Amino acid sequence: MDRQIENVKTETGASTGLTKPAAKNGAARSHSDHLMCGTPLWGVAGFLGCAYFAWASFAHVTRGEYEWPHDYWTAATYIVWIVLLAALALDTRCVRECAFFGVLVANFVVGFSLTLWRGISAADVRTARIGTGALWALAALASLATLKATPNRQRKRRSN
Repeated sequence: MDRQIENVKTETGASTGLTKPAAKNGAARSHSDHLMCGTPLWGVAGFLGCAYFAWASFAHVTRGEYEWPHDYWTAATYIVWIVLLAALALDTRCVRECAFFGVLVANFVVGFSLTLWRGISAADVRTARIGTGALWALAALASLATLKATPNRQRKRRSN
């Protein structure tokens, strides 16, 4: 029985060319290679959403609107987004996607911090809005980087 299992392991490793490290306690943890790369819908949607929020941040600055919400629901919403985006960043192995999700996490951490900071001055909110606008613009560019499929994914599509 043990030889059969070893033979199957050897055959599957030889046929796929893939080797996986042994999982601890028998549980295998899988990571997605790509969540967005090569899927134009997600790359374009990420770009449009981030570009809108960049425009909204800079629009607040040009209109002189320096208020920031300081309620608990806003703080809770930021926490949910931070956890979700951090999980997505940790789940993917693609550097372009990690960069995209990482910039979004940084942006939401700034927003969460400003929500908790009740005594923030208007000048600091202005600076934060400019900074978050720049982060949104950077995330929009990072999202565009995911439009092109990786060479491995292109090969898989051609063979299907």
